[in-house]
Amino acid sequence: MSKNTKTVLILLAAAILIAVVPLFALKGAEFGGSDNAGSEMAAEINGEYEPWFTPVLETALGGELPGEVESLIFCVQTGIGVGVIAFFMGRFVERKKWMKEEPDNTPENTAGGKLLPHSEETAAGSACGEGSGAAV
Repeated sequence: MSKNTKTVLILLAAAILIAVVPLFALKGAEFGGSDNAGSEMAAEINGEYEPWFTPVLETALGGELPGEVESLIFCVQTGIGVGVIAFFMGRFVERKKWMKEEPDNTPENTAGGKLLPHSEETAAGSACGEGSGAAV
């Protein structure tokens, strides 16, 4: 097994343990979301708590969004985020590949600071009246 495979398997096992251990360690505990936890805590501390604003979509629709629509919006947001992250990770991987494949920029392979393939070198030499095909 390669080093990368071992690393991936160890990280995968750690992620599974992080998700599963609390379920067995805290039997009978309620695992709730944080959607209402903040407003409940504020109401508990100060009974006269009122939200500062209402969400834009709830105002436009004149009521609360259905749960399915909230899930849809969350999934779209997640998909966009994953797409952006995957795009940049792919760019970085390809950049490393391109850096490894760069041609040799030694003086004998360049002409005027520009890399010239063999066919352009020949054309450059003949354009100057030199029939030798050497780079100028």
